[in-house]
Amino acid sequence: MDVASIKKIPHLSSSAISDFLSCGIMYRLARIEKLPREFIPDALEFGSAIHRALADFWLAKKAGHYMPITELQQKFESYWTEAAKDNNEIKYKEDKDFETLLKEGKELLSVYVSSIPDTNFKVLAVEEPIVFELPGVIIPIIGIVDLVEEDSDGTVVITDHKTAGKSYPFDDVNSNIQMTLYGMGMKQNGYADREILMKFDTLIKTKIPKFEQYYTSRNSEDEVKLIKKVQLACHGITSQVFLPTQETWRCKGCQFSLACNAYLLS
Repeated sequence: MDVASIKKIPHLSSSAISDFLSCGIMYRLARIEKLPREFIPDALEFGSAIHRALADFWLAKKAGHYMPITELQQKFESYWTEAAKDNNEIKYKEDKDFETLLKEGKELLSVYVSSIPDTNFKVLAVEEPIVFELPGVIIPIIGIVDLVEEDSDGTVVITDHKTAGKSYPFDDVNSNIQMTLYGMGMKQNGYADREILMKFDTLIKTKIPKFEQYYTSRNSEDEVKLIKKVQLACHGITSQVFLPTQETWRCKGCQFSLACNAYLLS
């Protein structure tokens, strides 16, 4: 099943689960009522353009070709231009605009190519769609794994590409919902008999751009705890229990703040 097909089936995803757990009202407005976003954060479109360029980079490697940095940068420029040029819905952070982020993206990708370890891992899949089930959860979970590789010992390494404004705290890496779900999902999609490692390849948008790689793994206890969280989230969604967040930092950049305010005052 391809990416477009799996998105058409009723499902939950790591982003949907995270949205519900962080703010039920946001989940309702975005995913149940399907209201239009009040703006698009520049980081969302920027990250998507980086993802698409890196997918092309790794597809080339899977086919046995090396994509030079100039071509990778051109891919990014094309995707960023397609998404952001003259797009008035994008809300840029202070001192950012289309041109500054175009330059920043090219610099980040240059750092990426010069920093990724020469592991000689075998590329098994790029943008790999997975569909899987969890006990006590009535609808399937879907995900798109950015990169699946195999090391010389036969260990499967799954990678998620990230762009971020700062380094990740290691606790966040080890508790990340998406990676726990992907690890479980890969076991149901042909890798049940394989050791699985997970990593974030992170491009960090600091004044001097940098690349950081975070390896992590999950054990059975991690999986059991997440299954319970997903069960509770699924029950809350099907029961239409949508609790608001408690005025956290998330509210400041929320794409549904006006709709949320109207909803809470109604």
